[in-house]
Amino acid sequence: MNSLAFLLLTVASALEAADPGAVIAIGDRRELLVDQFLVDKLSDGARLQLHQPVPREIVLHTDAPWEGNACGYQSVFQDGEIYRMYYHGGHYRHGGKPAEARPDHPWFLCYAESDDGIHWRRPELGLFEFEGSKANNIILRPESVAAIQGDPAHTAVFKDGNPDCPADARYKCVIVGKPHGLYLLESADGIRFRVAGEKPVITQGAFDSENLAFWDPLRKEYRAYWRIFTAGVADGTAWKPEGIRAIRTATSKDLLTWSPPADLKYVDSPPEQLYTNQIQSYYRAPHIFMGFPMRYTDRGWSESMMALPGLEERQARAKASPRYGTAVTDGLFMTSRDGVLFHRWNEAFLRPGPRRQGSWVYGDNMVFWGMVETASDLGDAPNDLSLYASEDYWQGVGVSFRRLTLRIDGFVSLWGPARGGEMLTRPLSFDGGNLTLNAATSAAGSIQVEIQDGEGQPIPGYALADCPEIFGDDLAHVVRWREGGDVRPLSGKTVRLRFVLKDADLYSFQFVPYQPEPVRAQPSAAAPAKP
Repeated sequence: MNSLAFLLLTVASALEAADPGAVIAIGDRRELLVDQFLVDKLSDGARLQLHQPVPREIVLHTDAPWEGNACGYQSVFQDGEIYRMYYHGGHYRHGGKPAEARPDHPWFLCYAESDDGIHWRRPELGLFEFEGSKANNIILRPESVAAIQGDPAHTAVFKDGNPDCPADARYKCVIVGKPHGLYLLESADGIRFRVAGEKPVITQGAFDSENLAFWDPLRKEYRAYWRIFTAGVADGTAWKPEGIRAIRTATSKDLLTWSPPADLKYVDSPPEQLYTNQIQSYYRAPHIFMGFPMRYTDRGWSESMMALPGLEERQARAKASPRYGTAVTDGLFMTSRDGVLFHRWNEAFLRPGPRRQGSWVYGDNMVFWGMVETASDLGDAPNDLSLYASEDYWQGVGVSFRRLTLRIDGFVSLWGPARGGEMLTRPLSFDGGNLTLNAATSAAGSIQVEIQDGEGQPIPGYALADCPEIFGDDLAHVVRWREGGDVRPLSGKTVRLRFVLKDADLYSFQFVPYQPEPVRAQPSAAAPAKP
């Protein structure tokens, strides 16, 4: 899509948001059911259902002497055949007696890698000495960014997708420095970073979190997201926090000059403390931004708080600061179509869970920035989406990094009960020849699709009665009516889609180029049963 086409699409999207009757031009893009944008009507018990990820194995425990129980602000992405992970190494001794087994040390930026996203290793990079040895995975120390008084504790690493990016700056790191602001580091290999400039590129913010930037491949610009406090004030050298933890964004063509910032807004969510943001363009539908913020909640002391795991350690932390003992955190999910206005699910995407050791802790359930595809545990099933989150923060001598999985596009689904439920879309137009569904049903469940005209009347040949019941579990099931799956006669016209689901989930749909109808052998008649 060229820049003019995208500009027209952006203007059209804004008009669509303002006018519920406007025709939404979805073209051939994949649409996820993560918000109300396409929904005109839900009926008969159908609803949009948030799905929680499935906890898998611990992929790394940061118990190396240069790491510790305060490792966090992780970035993860696939880079060709290698999966890369970046995280800061640090240790808190004020987490109780188990934490006192190791001394604290300066903050470092550390690196891990994997061949499959499941089994991770710490390569011995030999770049920086720690306690007399370079056999470690440290890639940044405070002295290596001394020119900007950089803080390796507050970093985010990404691979720059801008096709015009020089090869020797393909990997970038956002870091907090002084004078107060965000700075950039650059690298040719993702391991050896250098300071890109000694002046901050963004200055108005608190920045005491994981602040990030990335290339938006659809809009052809960089976007940054960073920590603010709603009533924070900058005095030139620091940020004086007041109010609640919140998120700010801006865009840039060159990572140097940024647009006036905008504070994130939410469709229907109360003011809550969002510690991180973890926003990214979803790689299968880059017109949708996804965020996985960690929600910070200070519940105060109560009987329930006293009954949570690790009371002794909680009380020890509270001696350093009361909130260290009483704050708890969980993970949220939110999406946006413009990068500023987000639909945030108020229910948790990632709960603290039932574990009785090292859980319900301030700093846990911090979802890493980034997601990757990994092989399914089910053998011949499609790939999973893998995310990662922290556990055991403050506890002992290390943090646990746990892998979490979802089906691809499986964040939210349109769900219909066994008795049946329906969704009718707003008027839309599409480009393509077949309609595909990422959907799953029970053995007795089903999905049917009707295509209506712009006035809401079934189009002959595409009515509900023309659509045999669809059942199964597929990432791209082609919808076929009795006369076949060819929707080319409707391409470019104003239509509505009516989905009828029975004990089924629809995660996404997409109009794709036409493929001829498959030739299938008809089942032969069964032989007569022998007496």
